[in-house]
Parts: sequence; C-alpha cells; structure tokens
Amino acid sequence: MPIVIDEEACMACESCVELCPEVFAMNDDGDMAIVLNPDSTADCVDEAIEACPGEAISR
Repeated sequence: MPIVIDEEACMACESCVELCPEVFAMNDDGDMAIVLNPDSTADCVDEAIEACPGEAISR
C-alpha cells in the first residue's frame, strides 16, 4: 500500500519530515506535509505514522 497523507488531518507539525526526510517534506506553502516516496519501506515511516498528532499518515 502506498503511503498517503490526509490533507485535512495534517497539522503541518513537521514531525514526519524530521523523523523521515527521505519520505516526507513540506509543500511549497509550508502548510502541509507531502509524500516524496509513497512506496518506501523505510522503518522511519512507521515512526512518523506513530508520531503524527493528527493521525494523518497511513499506508
């Protein structure tokens, strides 16, 4: 399953970017995270999912 961010739930806290910069980044406006590599199997993705306060990340 690809990694997806729920745009409405994203709080732009940047925790996913800090934990897993090879998979997540902030959009140009800085108001939402985006997925750079939706098929990543990196361990840090699970950490980002757990750390997301808006529960916006899923696979």
